Amino acid sequence: MLKRAHLWIMALLYLATFGSFIGFSAGFAMLSKTQFPDVQILHYAFFGPFIGALARSTGGMISDRLGGTRVTLVNFVVMAIFCALLFMTLPVNGVGGNFGAFFAVFMVLFLTAGLGSASTFQMISVIFRKLTMDRVKAQGGNEQQAMREAATDTAAALGFISAIGAIGGFFIPKAFGISLDLTGSPAGAMKVFLVFYIVCVFVTWLVYGRNSNKK
Repeated sequence: MLKRAHLWIMALLYLATFGSFIGFSAGFAMLSKTQFPDVQILHYAFFGPFIGALARSTGGMISDRLGGTRVTLVNFVVMAIFCALLFMTLPVNGVGGNFGAFFAVFMVLFLTAGLGSASTFQMISVIFRKLTMDRVKAQGGNEQQAMREAATDTAAALGFISAIGAIGGFFIPKAFGISLDLTGSPAGAMKVFLVFYIVCVFVTWLVYGRNSNKK
């Protein structure tokens, strides 16, 4: 299982979506407090995780209808765009900044992180079910055997990839903290996230987007 390239590719994509969701949930309040200390962020902090959770609950249905790959690809493009927009909302050297815009941009990031975690989860199920069933049938197995092994392999892949995705809950707040300690701004961490999302756009397109059979 660990030798399969798709396992690691999907772990990367799931880290970018589910990892962002739990990482932003863990770090949003702290980040808001450091950048906009006059705002009572506890009054607003729950909106992001709530929006992300709602998006995750509906993302599976949207992915089933439109295709997990298509939804994931568009989702990463939106994540990259709004990650870039976030720079325009931050104060510089403690001056300026717009909390309303900052909050709105982050809500979209929560929305896309939740939606993307559902669409990538759907991709994992489809990809590993197909790969395993094709392998078993190529080895002479029957339909029932292929379905049993596909269910087992898919469950194992989902468990491993989910564990990788959970790393975001540690990495994102830590990245914000390091960036704030070194520069006094979260911009350094956001640049890393922006590059990561752009990489995920290209990975999704190059590996899965050009082959409709893998949606």
